[in-house]
Amino acid sequence: MKTAFLGVGAMGSALARGVIASGFCQAADVFAYDSDRSRSEKLSRETGCRVCASAPDAASEADVVVVCVKPAVVTGVLKEISPAVTPARIVISIAAAVKLETLEGALPAGTPVVRVMPNTPALVGRGAAGLAAGKSVSPAQIEQCVRLLESVGVAVAVDEKLMDAITGLSGSGPAFVYSVIEALADGGVANGLPRDVALKLAAQTVAGAAEMVLKSGQHPAVLRDQVTTPGGTTIAGLVELERAGLPSALIAAVQAATKRSAELGT
Repeated sequence: MKTAFLGVGAMGSALARGVIASGFCQAADVFAYDSDRSRSEKLSRETGCRVCASAPDAASEADVVVVCVKPAVVTGVLKEISPAVTPARIVISIAAAVKLETLEGALPAGTPVVRVMPNTPALVGRGAAGLAAGKSVSPAQIEQCVRLLESVGVAVAVDEKLMDAITGLSGSGPAFVYSVIEALADGGVANGLPRDVALKLAAQTVAGAAEMVLKSGQHPAVLRDQVTTPGGTTIAGLVELERAGLPSALIAAVQAATKRSAELGT
């Protein structure tokens, strides 16, 4: 599977490294282009991928073209590569809030187009991405895209109408979790722990709890009950979280981010 990455900033380079490290692609079958050539050359030195002189050059080499540029310029890039794109190639866009209709309109009719919402933990191989397929994408091509994204985490295919919710939950979610980690660490500091110790323990606690949910397959409420002794320390803390409205605040945060994503859609 030959794959081109147009734009190899933080997210583009993370995806490129992921497909190579996972074995989804051999390094020689990964093509990189960035308007800042130093980025693609750095990626090449570190992974062995091939550097291309232009976006159309990279697109013409690949079976899958992953466009990792800002939303404001994505349609321009798609129009630039349009002569090099055929229905045999899959075009993936990670441009936030840019709809399939807009993406497909910038490419030849019949081009398989997939819209993806990744998130920043993909940079450390723990991403959570949602993808929506255009009208010319086959089930086999959807599976290819899922496998590509799973090289840096987990991925789920959804109807495009749910992409705003994906943005609100996993796209914006890391920022909400960072706030939780910071608050947990502050609680430790308030009770005498050194700042660096509190932050390390808070981050690992969140990471470990998340891994328990993923690997056990159990509902979070079941796992919570397993550490909640009647009359013990955990239930005392949970009562305070309920009193402060943490659950409803997190729900409201996802809803607000989802609404804003819909407002920004183009």
